Amino acid sequence: MFSPEGPSLRELTVQALSSVERGYDLLAPKFDHTPFRTPDSVLEAVAKALTPLGPFEDGLDLCCGTGAGTEVLAQVCRHSVTGVDFSAGMLEVARRQTPPDGPDVAYVRGDARALPFGPAFDLVVSFGAFGHFLPRELPGLFDQVHTVLRPGGGFAFPVLAPPRPTSPGFWMLLGFDAVMRVRNALWRPPFVMYYRAFRLGLVLRELARAGFETDLYPLSGFGERDDGSPRARLVVARRGQPAAGTVNS
Repeated sequence: MFSPEGPSLRELTVQALSSVERGYDLLAPKFDHTPFRTPDSVLEAVAKALTPLGPFEDGLDLCCGTGAGTEVLAQVCRHSVTGVDFSAGMLEVARRQTPPDGPDVAYVRGDARALPFGPAFDLVVSFGAFGHFLPRELPGLFDQVHTVLRPGGGFAFPVLAPPRPTSPGFWMLLGFDAVMRVRNALWRPPFVMYYRAFRLGLVLRELARAGFETDLYPLSGFGERDDGSPRARLVVARRGQPAAGTVNS
């Protein structure tokens, strides 16, 4: 993180004392040189897991950042790939990236809680963005995704198993969330980023309430925990097909 290519401690401090949008605008030029970018190993595993479920026609990368997820969509979508994010700075970096071969790629500025699309996509993906949404925002977020999917379309995202309380990672994430809560209690505007707010049980319940049917696929390349459960899963939530004789909204 503190390599010459990445942000300095001072830059990270300024970012953390900004709003989420402004913070990412500031971080954007160096974002791909930080641990905040989704690792290529995760992106590749998701693309591999999605391939037998496709092909898809049109894909949306929700909260796309600098566009890492568009390469996943480009591998499984035949017609078009769209990235949406509310940070103009992140989108500026994404547009400068070399577009992947294959479908057309476009980037749109927008809020995931009020998506500027109709039912135009067969696949929506998201990587590493859900910590920016409070649990009470999940119903509205999932409703928005449901709205932009065509009937039968899927919403896919990876979920890593949380660290055990006996591991250093558990206490690191707990400490990070505690610092963020203190920061938001003392400073405005808030910077919403909580690593432990996105819990699989809650997510599955809210997806069902939004009208999705959900399957879990193990990402086997990341191995298993001591109890045999996968260290990483791909959540694929599908919008159901309309009943015969009904008209889609």
